[in-house]
Amino acid sequence: MAVTTADVTDRKGAIAAFSRQTGNLASVKSVLADGNYTGKPFADEVKTLLGASVEIAKRSELHKFKVIPKRWVVERSFAWLEKCRRLWKNCERKINHSLQFVNLAFITLLLKRL
Repeated sequence: MAVTTADVTDRKGAIAAFSRQTGNLASVKSVLADGNYTGKPFADEVKTLLGASVEIAKRSELHKFKVIPKRWVVERSFAWLEKCRRLWKNCERKINHSLQFVNLAFITLLLKRL
């Protein structure tokens, strides 16, 4: 996981996160991504770094709600994070603090499920 400043695009942020964790992601075969990650340059970079393919979970129709199984995994994770009051707004002065609060939110979620 990586938290970046607002001037870093999602694609560049994802590539930076993957490049920092290549050793931990060696067994990854496929990366499930949002429509923002379409394009050959991103897929090629993921292939080079991880040896994995990129699968895009696109919406079926614009402005109509329909549950798309693979996309639902991503949206559900964001919904879990939004339940944490501290993450509703970015009020941290340092980017590392934001990352640690995201980590704490997921740790809390996992501990509640034990």
